[in-house]
Amino acid sequence: MDKFVVRGGNPLLGTIKVSGAKNSALPCMAAAILTEDEVILENIPQVRDIETERKLLVSMGAEVELGYGRAQHRTRIKCGILSDPVAKYEIVKTMRASSLVLGPLIARTGIARVAMPGGCAIGGRPIDLHILGLEAMGATITQDHGYLEARSPNDGKGRLKGAHIVFDKITVTGTEDLLMAAALAEGESVFENCAREPEVTDLAALLIAMGAKIEGAGTGTIRIQGVAKLHGARHRINPDRIEAGTFLIAGAITGGDLSVDSCEPKHLGALITKIEQCGVKIDVGVDKVRVRSGGDLKAADMTTEEYPGFPTDMQAQYMALATQAEGTSTVTENIFENRFMHVQELIRMGANITISGRTATVRGKSPLQSAAVMCSDLRASASLVLAALVADGETILDRVYHLDRGYEHFEEKLRGVGAQIRRMGDVFGKK
Repeated sequence: MDKFVVRGGNPLLGTIKVSGAKNSALPCMAAAILTEDEVILENIPQVRDIETERKLLVSMGAEVELGYGRAQHRTRIKCGILSDPVAKYEIVKTMRASSLVLGPLIARTGIARVAMPGGCAIGGRPIDLHILGLEAMGATITQDHGYLEARSPNDGKGRLKGAHIVFDKITVTGTEDLLMAAALAEGESVFENCAREPEVTDLAALLIAMGAKIEGAGTGTIRIQGVAKLHGARHRINPDRIEAGTFLIAGAITGGDLSVDSCEPKHLGALITKIEQCGVKIDVGVDKVRVRSGGDLKAADMTTEEYPGFPTDMQAQYMALATQAEGTSTVTENIFENRFMHVQELIRMGANITISGRTATVRGKSPLQSAAVMCSDLRASASLVLAALVADGETILDRVYHLDRGYEHFEEKLRGVGAQIRRMGDVFGKK
Protein backbone atom coordinates (compact mmCIF):
# COMPACT_ATOMS: atom_id res chain seq x y z
CA MET A 1 0.00 0.00 0.00
CA ASP A 2 1.44 3.35 -1.05
CA LYS A 3 2.71 5.91 1.46
CA PHE A 4 3.97 9.48 1.19
CA VAL A 5 7.10 10.60 3.00
CA VAL A 6 7.16 14.38 3.48
CA ARG A 7 9.93 16.48 5.02
CA GLY A 8 8.72 19.94 6.00
CA GLY A 9 10.42 23.30 5.94
CA ASN A 10 10.54 24.34 2.29
CA PRO A 11 8.53 27.32 0.98
CA LEU A 12 6.84 26.48 -2.33
CA LEU A 13 8.18 28.64 -5.15
CA GLY A 14 7.30 28.66 -8.84
CA THR A 15 4.34 27.65 -10.98
CA ILE A 16 1.98 24.71 -10.68
CA LYS A 17 -0.63 23.72 -13.27
CA VAL A 18 -4.16 22.63 -12.38
CA SER A 19 -5.74 19.56 -13.99
CA GLY A 20 -9.32 19.08 -15.13
CA ALA A 21 -12.02 18.73 -12.48
CA LYS A 22 -12.71 15.16 -11.44
CA ASN A 23 -16.13 16.20 -10.16
CA SER A 24 -17.00 17.62 -13.59
CA ALA A 25 -15.48 14.78 -15.58
CA LEU A 26 -17.44 12.01 -13.83
CA PRO A 27 -20.97 13.33 -14.59
CA CYS A 28 -19.87 14.28 -18.11
CA MET A 29 -18.68 10.72 -18.71
CA ALA A 30 -22.04 9.48 -17.41
CA ALA A 31 -23.82 11.84 -19.82
CA ALA A 32 -22.32 9.91 -22.74
CA ILE A 33 -24.82 7.16 -21.87
CA LEU A 34 -27.58 9.41 -23.23
CA THR A 35 -26.51 9.03 -26.87
CA GLU A 36 -25.37 6.27 -29.19
CA ASP A 37 -22.97 8.73 -30.84
CA GLU A 38 -19.38 9.44 -29.84
CA VAL A 39 -18.69 11.93 -27.06
CA ILE A 40 -15.18 13.40 -26.80
CA LEU A 41 -14.12 14.91 -23.48
CA GLU A 42 -10.94 16.96 -23.12
CA ASN A 43 -8.98 17.98 -20.03
CA ILE A 44 -9.84 14.71 -18.26
CA PRO A 45 -7.65 14.20 -15.16
CA GLN A 46 -5.68 10.99 -14.74
CA VAL A 47 -7.03 9.87 -11.37
CA ARG A 48 -8.41 6.63 -9.97
CA ASP A 49 -12.06 7.68 -10.07
CA ILE A 50 -11.82 8.28 -13.84
CA GLU A 51 -10.42 4.79 -14.35
CA THR A 52 -13.24 3.39 -12.21
CA GLU A 53 -15.81 5.24 -14.33
CA ARG A 54 -14.17 3.88 -17.48
CA LYS A 55 -14.45 0.33 -16.16
CA LEU A 56 -18.07 0.96 -15.25
CA LEU A 57 -19.02 2.18 -18.73
CA VAL A 58 -17.11 -0.63 -20.43
CA SER A 59 -18.86 -3.21 -18.24
CA MET A 60 -22.18 -1.90 -19.60
CA GLY A 61 -21.07 -2.37 -23.20
CA ALA A 62 -19.64 1.07 -23.99
CA GLU A 63 -16.43 1.73 -25.90
CA VAL A 64 -14.12 3.99 -23.90
CA GLU A 65 -10.69 5.14 -25.04
CA LEU A 66 -8.65 7.04 -22.47
CA GLY A 67 -6.09 9.29 -24.09
CA TYR A 68 -2.39 8.67 -24.33
CA GLY A 69 0.71 10.52 -25.57
CA ARG A 70 0.01 14.17 -26.39
CA ALA A 71 -3.75 13.48 -26.13
CA GLN A 72 -3.40 11.86 -22.70
CA HIS A 73 -6.17 14.00 -21.20
CA ARG A 74 -8.72 13.27 -23.94
CA THR A 75 -11.35 10.55 -23.63
CA ARG A 76 -13.59 9.13 -26.35
CA ILE A 77 -16.81 7.40 -25.28
CA LYS A 78 -19.29 5.62 -27.53
CA CYS A 79 -22.32 4.02 -25.90
CA GLY A 80 -23.69 2.50 -29.10
CA ILE A 81 -25.24 -0.55 -27.45
CA LEU A 82 -25.61 -0.78 -23.69
CA SER A 83 -25.99 -4.53 -23.42
CA ASP A 84 -25.77 -4.69 -19.62
CA PRO A 85 -27.22 -1.57 -17.90
CA VAL A 86 -25.91 -2.55 -14.48
CA ALA A 87 -23.52 -0.60 -12.23
CA LYS A 88 -21.86 -3.53 -10.48
CA TYR A 89 -20.85 -3.26 -6.84
CA GLU A 90 -17.39 -4.70 -7.52
CA ILE A 91 -16.66 -1.69 -9.71
CA VAL A 92 -18.40 1.19 -7.95
CA LYS A 93 -17.81 0.30 -4.29
CA THR A 94 -15.07 2.94 -3.93
CA MET A 95 -16.81 5.74 -5.82
CA ARG A 96 -19.76 7.88 -4.79
CA ALA A 97 -20.39 9.03 -8.36
CA SER A 98 -21.86 5.64 -9.30
CA SER A 99 -25.31 7.11 -8.58
CA LEU A 100 -24.81 9.47 -11.53
CA VAL A 101 -25.49 6.68 -14.04
CA LEU A 102 -28.94 5.99 -12.61
CA GLY A 103 -30.76 8.85 -14.36
CA PRO A 104 -29.11 8.54 -17.78
CA LEU A 105 -29.50 4.74 -17.82
CA ILE A 106 -33.26 4.93 -17.19
CA ALA A 107 -33.67 7.75 -19.71
CA ARG A 108 -31.72 5.94 -22.44
CA THR A 109 -32.55 2.24 -21.91
CA GLY A 110 -35.68 2.31 -19.74
CA ILE A 111 -34.06 0.07 -17.12
CA ALA A 112 -31.18 0.34 -14.67
CA ARG A 113 -29.65 -1.68 -11.86
CA VAL A 114 -27.20 0.35 -9.82
CA ALA A 115 -25.28 -0.68 -6.70
CA MET A 116 -25.73 1.64 -3.75
CA PRO A 117 -22.77 4.02 -3.95
CA GLY A 118 -19.56 4.00 -1.92
CA GLY A 119 -16.78 6.60 -1.77
CA CYS A 120 -15.30 8.59 1.12
CA ALA A 121 -16.58 7.91 4.64
CA ILE A 122 -17.35 11.56 5.38
CA GLY A 123 -20.94 11.21 6.48
CA GLY A 124 -24.34 10.37 5.08
CA ARG A 125 -24.87 11.31 1.47
CA PRO A 126 -28.24 9.64 0.80
CA ILE A 127 -29.59 9.42 -2.72
CA ASP A 128 -33.20 9.78 -1.59
CA LEU A 129 -33.53 12.96 -3.63
CA HIS A 130 -32.39 11.12 -6.79
CA ILE A 131 -35.04 8.46 -6.19
CA LEU A 132 -37.86 10.88 -5.33
CA GLY A 133 -37.09 12.95 -8.42
CA LEU A 134 -37.01 9.97 -10.77
CA GLU A 135 -40.25 8.64 -9.29
CA ALA A 136 -41.84 12.04 -9.92
CA MET A 137 -40.79 11.58 -13.55
CA GLY A 138 -42.60 8.25 -13.71
CA ALA A 139 -39.86 5.77 -12.84
CA THR A 140 -40.49 2.76 -10.62
CA ILE A 141 -37.60 2.12 -8.22
CA THR A 142 -37.09 -0.73 -5.78
CA GLN A 143 -34.15 -1.78 -3.62
CA ASP A 144 -32.92 -5.36 -3.72
CA HIS A 145 -29.78 -6.83 -2.10
CA GLY A 146 -27.85 -3.55 -2.13
CA TYR A 147 -28.95 -2.54 -5.63
CA LEU A 148 -31.43 0.04 -6.87
CA GLU A 149 -33.56 -1.41 -9.65
CA ALA A 150 -35.38 1.16 -11.79
CA ARG A 151 -37.69 1.15 -14.77
CA SER A 152 -39.25 3.92 -16.82
CA PRO A 153 -43.07 3.96 -17.38
CA ASN A 154 -44.76 1.01 -19.11
CA ASP A 155 -42.31 -1.47 -17.55
CA GLY A 156 -39.27 0.18 -19.06
CA LYS A 157 -40.70 0.72 -22.53
CA GLY A 158 -41.89 4.32 -22.18
CA ARG A 159 -40.11 7.63 -21.73
CA LEU A 160 -39.74 9.46 -18.46
CA LYS A 161 -42.14 12.39 -18.04
CA GLY A 162 -41.19 15.98 -17.32
CA ALA A 163 -41.85 17.04 -13.73
CA HIS A 164 -41.75 20.01 -11.36
CA ILE A 165 -39.29 19.09 -8.61
CA VAL A 166 -38.32 21.18 -5.59
CA PHE A 167 -35.27 19.70 -3.86
CA ASP A 168 -35.70 19.45 -0.08
CA LYS A 169 -32.02 20.32 0.25
CA ILE A 170 -29.35 21.37 -2.22
CA THR A 171 -27.72 18.33 -3.80
CA VAL A 172 -25.02 18.44 -6.46
CA THR A 173 -25.22 14.84 -7.65
CA GLY A 174 -29.01 14.88 -7.36
CA THR A 175 -29.23 17.96 -9.56
CA GLU A 176 -26.85 16.40 -12.08
CA ASP A 177 -28.56 13.00 -12.14
CA LEU A 178 -32.04 14.42 -12.69
CA LEU A 179 -30.74 16.96 -15.19
CA MET A 180 -29.48 14.11 -17.37
CA ALA A 181 -32.71 12.17 -16.97
CA ALA A 182 -34.84 15.20 -17.87
CA ALA A 183 -32.84 15.85 -21.04
CA LEU A 184 -34.54 12.83 -22.67
CA ALA A 185 -37.86 13.03 -20.81
CA GLU A 186 -41.15 13.80 -22.50
CA GLY A 187 -42.21 17.40 -21.85
CA GLU A 188 -40.81 20.15 -19.63
CA SER A 189 -39.12 19.74 -16.29
CA VAL A 190 -38.59 22.53 -13.77
CA PHE A 191 -36.15 21.99 -10.90
CA GLU A 192 -36.01 24.37 -7.93
CA ASN A 193 -33.45 24.75 -5.13
CA CYS A 194 -30.81 23.35 -7.49
CA ALA A 195 -27.09 23.16 -6.80
CA ARG A 196 -25.23 26.06 -8.44
CA GLU A 197 -21.74 24.52 -8.44
CA PRO A 198 -19.54 24.99 -11.53
CA GLU A 199 -19.65 21.23 -12.02
CA VAL A 200 -23.42 21.44 -12.65
CA THR A 201 -22.89 24.25 -15.16
CA ASP A 202 -20.16 22.23 -16.87
CA LEU A 203 -22.46 19.22 -17.26
CA ALA A 204 -25.25 21.42 -18.62
CA ALA A 205 -22.84 22.88 -21.20
CA LEU A 206 -22.03 19.38 -22.45
CA LEU A 207 -25.71 18.39 -22.57
CA ILE A 208 -26.56 21.53 -24.54
CA ALA A 209 -23.74 20.70 -26.97
CA MET A 210 -25.38 17.27 -27.33
CA GLY A 211 -28.71 18.88 -28.27
CA ALA A 212 -30.43 19.26 -24.89
CA LYS A 213 -32.62 22.29 -24.19
CA ILE A 214 -31.62 23.64 -20.79
CA GLU A 215 -32.00 27.09 -19.22
CA GLY A 216 -30.85 28.37 -15.85
CA ALA A 217 -27.92 26.06 -15.06
CA GLY A 218 -25.84 27.76 -12.38
CA THR A 219 -28.93 29.29 -10.75
CA GLY A 220 -31.41 27.90 -8.26
CA THR A 221 -34.01 27.13 -10.95
CA ILE A 222 -33.33 25.03 -14.04
CA ARG A 223 -35.79 24.43 -16.90
CA ILE A 224 -35.35 21.50 -19.25
CA GLN A 225 -37.40 20.86 -22.37
CA GLY A 226 -36.97 17.17 -23.06
CA VAL A 227 -35.95 15.97 -26.51
CA ALA A 228 -36.38 12.58 -28.15
CA LYS A 229 -32.71 12.10 -28.97
CA LEU A 230 -29.28 13.53 -28.22
CA HIS A 231 -26.20 13.42 -30.42
CA GLY A 232 -22.44 13.33 -29.94
CA ALA A 233 -20.34 16.33 -28.95
CA ARG A 234 -16.87 17.53 -27.96
CA HIS A 235 -16.45 19.27 -24.63
CA ARG A 236 -13.57 20.56 -22.49
CA ILE A 237 -13.83 19.90 -18.76
CA ASN A 238 -13.52 22.81 -16.31
CA PRO A 239 -10.30 23.24 -14.29
CA ASP A 240 -10.43 21.60 -10.86
CA ARG A 241 -11.27 24.36 -8.37
CA ILE A 242 -10.55 22.10 -5.37
CA GLU A 243 -7.11 21.16 -6.66
CA ALA A 244 -6.42 24.84 -7.33
CA GLY A 245 -7.56 25.75 -3.82
CA THR A 246 -5.39 23.02 -2.30
CA PHE A 247 -2.31 24.40 -4.02
CA LEU A 248 -3.17 27.98 -3.02
CA ILE A 249 -3.22 26.89 0.61
CA ALA A 250 0.01 24.93 0.07
CA GLY A 251 1.68 28.15 -1.05
CA ALA A 252 0.17 30.11 1.83
CA ILE A 253 0.96 27.64 4.62
CA THR A 254 4.61 27.34 3.56
CA GLY A 255 5.10 31.11 3.22
CA GLY A 256 5.96 30.64 -0.44
CA ASP A 257 5.42 32.48 -3.71
CA LEU A 258 3.32 30.19 -5.86
CA SER A 259 1.45 30.78 -9.11
CA VAL A 260 -1.46 28.38 -9.65
CA ASP A 261 -2.06 28.33 -13.41
CA SER A 262 -4.74 26.95 -15.77
CA CYS A 263 -7.44 27.55 -13.16
CA GLU A 264 -10.71 29.51 -13.17
CA PRO A 265 -10.37 32.30 -10.56
CA LYS A 266 -14.09 33.14 -10.57
CA HIS A 267 -14.76 29.65 -9.15
CA LEU A 268 -12.43 30.39 -6.20
CA GLY A 269 -14.02 33.57 -4.83
CA ALA A 270 -14.92 32.39 -1.31
CA LEU A 271 -11.55 30.69 -0.82
CA ILE A 272 -9.54 33.66 -2.09
CA THR A 273 -11.45 36.01 0.23
CA LYS A 274 -10.79 33.78 3.24
CA ILE A 275 -7.09 33.35 2.48
CA GLU A 276 -6.74 37.13 2.16
CA GLN A 277 -8.37 37.49 5.60
CA CYS A 278 -5.56 35.28 6.89
CA GLY A 279 -3.05 37.90 5.75
CA VAL A 280 -1.91 36.22 2.53
CA LYS A 281 -1.28 38.31 -0.58
CA ILE A 282 -3.28 37.24 -3.63
CA ASP A 283 -2.87 38.36 -7.24
CA VAL A 284 -5.65 37.25 -9.61
CA GLY A 285 -5.11 36.91 -13.37
CA VAL A 286 -7.30 35.70 -16.20
CA ASP A 287 -6.55 32.01 -15.66
CA LYS A 288 -4.12 32.05 -12.75
CA VAL A 289 -3.86 33.03 -9.10
CA ARG A 290 -0.61 33.92 -7.37
CA VAL A 291 -0.29 33.47 -3.61
CA ARG A 292 2.49 35.19 -1.65
CA SER A 293 3.42 35.44 2.00
CA GLY A 294 2.20 38.59 3.68
CA GLY A 295 3.99 37.89 6.95
CA ASP A 296 2.51 35.96 9.87
CA LEU A 297 -0.79 34.19 9.17
CA LYS A 298 -3.85 35.51 11.03
CA ALA A 299 -6.75 33.48 12.40
CA ALA A 300 -10.08 33.74 10.55
CA ASP A 301 -13.32 31.87 11.18
CA MET A 302 -14.76 29.79 8.35
CA THR A 303 -18.09 28.08 7.64
CA THR A 304 -18.71 25.70 4.77
CA GLU A 305 -21.71 26.41 2.56
CA GLU A 306 -23.09 25.36 -0.80
CA TYR A 307 -21.55 27.18 -3.78
CA PRO A 308 -20.77 30.06 -4.02
CA GLY A 309 -19.93 29.72 -0.33
CA PHE A 310 -16.77 28.15 1.07
CA PRO A 311 -16.58 24.57 -0.28
CA THR A 312 -16.76 21.61 2.08
CA ASP A 313 -14.06 19.99 -0.06
CA MET A 314 -11.64 22.70 1.13
CA GLN A 315 -12.49 22.53 4.84
CA ALA A 316 -9.77 20.07 5.83
CA GLN A 317 -7.09 21.96 3.89
CA TYR A 318 -8.16 25.24 5.47
CA MET A 319 -7.95 23.68 8.93
CA ALA A 320 -4.32 22.78 8.26
CA LEU A 321 -3.70 26.45 7.41
CA ALA A 322 -5.51 27.56 10.58
CA THR A 323 -3.08 25.56 12.75
CA GLN A 324 -0.34 27.94 11.57
CA ALA A 325 -2.30 31.19 12.09
CA GLU A 326 -1.85 33.50 15.08
CA GLY A 327 -5.00 33.38 17.22
CA THR A 328 -8.06 31.15 17.38
CA SER A 329 -10.13 30.08 14.37
CA THR A 330 -13.49 28.31 14.36
CA VAL A 331 -14.23 25.97 11.46
CA THR A 332 -17.89 25.02 11.06
CA GLU A 333 -18.90 22.17 8.76
CA ASN A 334 -22.47 22.57 7.50
CA ILE A 335 -22.50 20.06 4.63
CA PHE A 336 -21.33 16.68 5.98
CA GLU A 337 -21.66 15.56 9.59
CA ASN A 338 -18.58 13.33 9.68
CA ARG A 339 -15.95 15.44 7.98
CA PHE A 340 -13.55 16.00 10.87
CA MET A 341 -11.77 12.66 10.53
CA HIS A 342 -8.48 14.45 9.81
CA VAL A 343 -8.55 16.28 13.15
CA GLN A 344 -7.12 13.45 15.26
CA GLU A 345 -4.27 13.02 12.80
CA LEU A 346 -3.50 16.76 12.91
CA ILE A 347 -3.53 16.57 16.71
CA ARG A 348 -1.00 13.73 16.50
CA MET A 349 1.23 16.20 14.67
CA GLY A 350 0.88 18.79 17.45
CA ALA A 351 -2.18 20.78 16.40
CA ASN A 352 -4.42 22.26 19.13
CA ILE A 353 -7.96 21.48 17.96
CA THR A 354 -11.17 20.74 19.87
CA ILE A 355 -14.49 19.67 18.37
CA SER A 356 -18.01 20.46 19.52
CA GLY A 357 -20.70 19.15 17.20
CA ARG A 358 -20.16 20.61 13.75
CA THR A 359 -17.56 23.18 14.89
CA ALA A 360 -13.83 22.74 15.35
CA THR A 361 -11.88 25.31 17.36
CA VAL A 362 -8.29 25.67 16.16
CA ARG A 363 -5.79 27.43 18.39
CA GLY A 364 -2.66 28.50 16.58
CA LYS A 365 0.14 28.98 16.03
CA SER A 366 1.06 25.36 16.69
CA PRO A 367 4.55 24.04 15.96
CA LEU A 368 3.77 20.84 14.04
CA GLN A 369 6.01 17.80 14.31
CA SER A 370 6.47 14.81 12.07
CA ALA A 371 4.45 11.69 12.82
CA ALA A 372 3.02 8.59 11.20
CA VAL A 373 -0.53 9.51 10.17
CA MET A 374 -3.42 7.79 8.41
CA CYS A 375 -5.39 9.21 5.47
CA SER A 376 -9.13 8.64 5.93
CA ASP A 377 -10.60 10.27 2.82
CA LEU A 378 -9.66 12.27 -0.27
CA ARG A 379 -9.55 15.81 1.16
CA ALA A 380 -8.29 14.72 4.59
CA SER A 381 -5.30 13.25 2.75
CA ALA A 382 -4.55 16.61 1.16
CA SER A 383 -4.80 18.41 4.52
CA LEU A 384 -2.26 16.05 6.08
CA VAL A 385 0.17 16.65 3.21
CA LEU A 386 -0.21 20.41 3.76
CA ALA A 387 0.48 20.02 7.48
CA ALA A 388 3.49 17.82 6.73
CA LEU A 389 4.93 20.55 4.47
CA VAL A 390 5.46 22.74 7.55
CA ALA A 391 6.10 20.05 10.19
CA ASP A 392 9.49 19.55 11.78
CA GLY A 393 10.99 16.30 10.53
CA GLU A 394 9.76 13.57 8.22
CA THR A 395 6.06 12.68 8.20
CA ILE A 396 4.81 9.36 6.85
CA LEU A 397 1.27 9.32 5.42
CA ASP A 398 -0.39 5.93 5.00
CA ARG A 399 -3.31 5.01 2.69
CA VAL A 400 -2.66 7.74 0.13
CA TYR A 401 -4.77 5.80 -2.36
CA HIS A 402 -7.56 8.07 -1.13
CA LEU A 403 -5.65 11.02 -2.54
CA ASP A 404 -5.06 9.23 -5.86
CA ARG A 405 -8.84 9.16 -6.36
CA GLY A 406 -8.97 12.88 -7.02
CA TYR A 407 -5.53 14.49 -7.48
CA GLU A 408 -3.44 13.95 -10.60
CA HIS A 409 0.31 13.42 -10.00
CA PHE A 410 -0.02 15.29 -6.70
CA GLU A 411 3.42 14.61 -5.30
CA GLU A 412 5.11 15.29 -8.65
CA LYS A 413 3.47 18.70 -8.92
CA LEU A 414 4.51 19.59 -5.38
CA ARG A 415 8.09 18.41 -5.95
CA GLY A 416 8.25 20.67 -8.99
CA VAL A 417 7.81 23.74 -6.76
CA GLY A 418 10.22 22.68 -4.02
CA ALA A 419 8.37 20.29 -1.72
CA GLN A 420 10.32 17.37 -0.25
CA ILE A 421 7.82 14.61 -0.89
CA ARG A 422 8.21 11.10 -2.25
CA ARG A 423 6.02 8.04 -2.69
CA MET A 424 6.80 4.63 -1.26
CA GLY A 425 5.14 1.54 -2.67
CA ASP A 426 3.53 0.71 -6.01
CA VAL A 427 3.03 3.88 -8.01
CA PHE A 428 -0.56 4.33 -9.22
CA GLY A 429 -0.79 3.59 -12.93
CA LYS A 430 2.47 1.64 -13.05
CA LYS A 431 2.15 -1.70 -14.79
